[in-house]
Amino acid sequence: MTNTTGSDIADALGVLLRRSTREHLYAHLTEGLGEAVDELTYPVLSGLARTGRCSATDLGREVSLDRSTVTRRADRLEHAGLLRREPDPADGRATLLDLTPAGHRIVAATRQRLAATIEASVASWPPDEAQAFARQLRRFVDEGPFAAATGDNG
Repeated sequence: MTNTTGSDIADALGVLLRRSTREHLYAHLTEGLGEAVDELTYPVLSGLARTGRCSATDLGREVSLDRSTVTRRADRLEHAGLLRREPDPADGRATLLDLTPAGHRIVAATRQRLAATIEASVASWPPDEAQAFARQLRRFVDEGPFAAATGDNG
């Protein structure tokens, strides 16, 4: 592998990791799923689906948002019935966030949309190339520079 390969991968990752790229994708994935679900609240739903019940502070670390931003977005999602707040059994003053069954259904719907979008984007590729790309991307995520920080924002 040449230095150019590393630069090419870094450039492509830069595009993928830009906030505007993620927000555009999230807007597409959440279209028509309700007023409370959009490119701003989707990371809270998706992150909570990954972590399970947790505090706004812990969820903020997972999705790279501060606690107050998570709390504001969680308010919208709670009002829509997609998440609930529960007392923290370890600390009576604290609250934990948890997805409701409706919240789980929204996350499942967005993940299905994402999978379908990806399938459509590689549909013209030879199947062996698409499968090799999937394997190599998984290997890069598991063994590459992001391995210690697994936990996506999608």
